[in-house]
Amino acid sequence: MEYLDEIVAAAQSPERFIRATFSDPTVVERSARLERVERVRARLESAEKASPEPEWLKVTLRPVLLAQGRALQALFQGKRRQEAHNFPPEEARAQIAAILALGFRRISLQCADGDLHVRITRKGKTLLSRGKPSVTLAPPEPHDREKERPLPAGEPDDFLESVGIMRKGKVLPSMYDKFRQINQFLTLLGHAEIFDKPAGGPIHIVDCGCGRALLTFAAYHFLKEKRGLPVRLTGVDYDAEVIRKAQQLRDKLGYEGVELVQARVSDYQPAEPPRVVLSLHACDTATDEAIAQGVKWGAELILCAPCCQHELHKKIERPELRAILRHGILRERTADIVTDAFRAAALRVMGYSAEVIEFIDPDHTAKNLLIRAEKGCGPRHAEAVAEYAALKEFWGVTPSIEIMLGDAFSKKL
Repeated sequence: MEYLDEIVAAAQSPERFIRATFSDPTVVERSARLERVERVRARLESAEKASPEPEWLKVTLRPVLLAQGRALQALFQGKRRQEAHNFPPEEARAQIAAILALGFRRISLQCADGDLHVRITRKGKTLLSRGKPSVTLAPPEPHDREKERPLPAGEPDDFLESVGIMRKGKVLPSMYDKFRQINQFLTLLGHAEIFDKPAGGPIHIVDCGCGRALLTFAAYHFLKEKRGLPVRLTGVDYDAEVIRKAQQLRDKLGYEGVELVQARVSDYQPAEPPRVVLSLHACDTATDEAIAQGVKWGAELILCAPCCQHELHKKIERPELRAILRHGILRERTADIVTDAFRAAALRVMGYSAEVIEFIDPDHTAKNLLIRAEKGCGPRHAEAVAEYAALKEFWGVTPSIEIMLGDAFSKKL
């Protein structure tokens, strides 16, 4: 494979690499397929017959930034599931060779200096073509719009340098998606009224399910170091190893006002109730848990970006919508919308002004919605209760957000 070396070299170059896409898989030959099936059967102790369809329909390789540094992520997408695997750049050759062994006939390599397209015919002939860069790395806005960003691309920034997004005052091409995501999040956070007229002592912010805490640190950097606001930030996550690595990064950054706690969100008891609660890409009902805790703590601002959510996928049923719900992908998307609608409606019942908005460009991630709720300026209570009741009656489900809010919510209905 004469193109393997070129893909590997690009993947190991953060200044050039954007993404590589592998698609149009061939059906694996019978002997190889049966060998794989036997391995799967042995692992799962299952007697199910393997599908003749390829296991993976598409693989996307892209650079990511982890707590321990830059890495590569391979996202495997199948008909009914997807898996993501991270690995260090030095393993690129072995990992990419393994992806190519799956039999993909189309490969697209996108780099800052040009694209490479590979097509393998059914007879096994390899066709190569090259083109100009298909992805614009630099933001198209003129320089005066750059200043509107919380962390401008053209200005050296110690935080962005420390986490590997910027080098020598310039954003790395492979990190531009993450750079945009951080800035969009900070823009939404910074527009909240609570930060316009901070009163009393430090504003306590709790990030529920903080993970490796990159956005947590970005929020602290922006609010404390850039805007000079009195903030104190706590990141909470149940994964001890993730917290340990986040603590190492915190110490590297020298952020004394950031505390990182290993605990379940439902078990965490802050010394004083936070005024702001964040939950960024917490999985499934962990988002509901964060919202419920934020309401119980009396948070003035709640920002949640839901991630994978499966709670209602198998529960929603409407005979008149059978044409939609019989299709797996449409059922999944409908369930996601219904789940977020319940969350926003429940927040309105609890006296919050809640809205669901686009968090980041969908090209960056399919999980691009954000629920923003501010306390004390919600709709008329009767109207909010009527909307929630109608939503619940229509779908015939009791969502997790209602259960987690408990008696305080029930008394509002």
